[in-house]
Amino acid sequence: MPLFPSEFADLLTLKGLRILRGRDPEACGALLRVPPRRFLSLTGVIDVRKAAACRDALEEELRGTLTVMEDPIPPESLLGMTENYSELLPKTVRVRTALLGSRRSRSWRVAERLGLTTLLRSESFGAFAAAVSGRALRRRWGIQVLCYGPGDYTGPHNDHHPEDPEARDGYVDMHITLATPAVAHQWLVYARGGHFSEIASVNTLGGVTVYRLPFWHYTTPLVARPGAEDAARRWVLLGTFLDAPRGR
Repeated sequence: MPLFPSEFADLLTLKGLRILRGRDPEACGALLRVPPRRFLSLTGVIDVRKAAACRDALEEELRGTLTVMEDPIPPESLLGMTENYSELLPKTVRVRTALLGSRRSRSWRVAERLGLTTLLRSESFGAFAAAVSGRALRRRWGIQVLCYGPGDYTGPHNDHHPEDPEARDGYVDMHITLATPAVAHQWLVYARGGHFSEIASVNTLGGVTVYRLPFWHYTTPLVARPGAEDAARRWVLLGTFLDAPRGR
């Protein structure tokens, strides 16, 4: 029996439903306003009890299927320098992920049985992203599950894809965060006005963050509460949405 609802709307509070229906002027179209806004963090839009049930299902069923995704700082970025202040840092990351791109993977089979893939591909999931972004989005989108543990992070990057004609002018990501109580903190730091001057907590249970990419940002290492390192995890359910072609 699926442990996730088939529609994202079934997880939403009254506040979340108002956004989904286009009736929240503060959140709807927030990423289209002037001056341009690249990031919006929403709380109180997903029912906390339902969010906890989803998190617990991931902990129980999906955690054992995760694969480590790790790109450390390359030694040559330091030892290969020949000129002062010429350092260049590629994207670095350490996190675990569920391989949902292959139907043959154990992660995909578990996610399908739980109803997670159905939830992430539901009409209301895409509609919520469209409501906040203020844009018409394609009806097919990419999905992903990430799991941060103690010390896991994503280094500075911009998620720009200039070689991809469908994404180079911008696209939308939407993340649902499901953190365990053992997490002390984790932060998203992002650029505004050319500086990493903005910071927002992503240690939430049922928080929703919506991004208009590309822009510079990074996720700080997850820190566990003292003595609770084994239980500290932050799950991220993620959708990536391309803009719908104009005129459709």
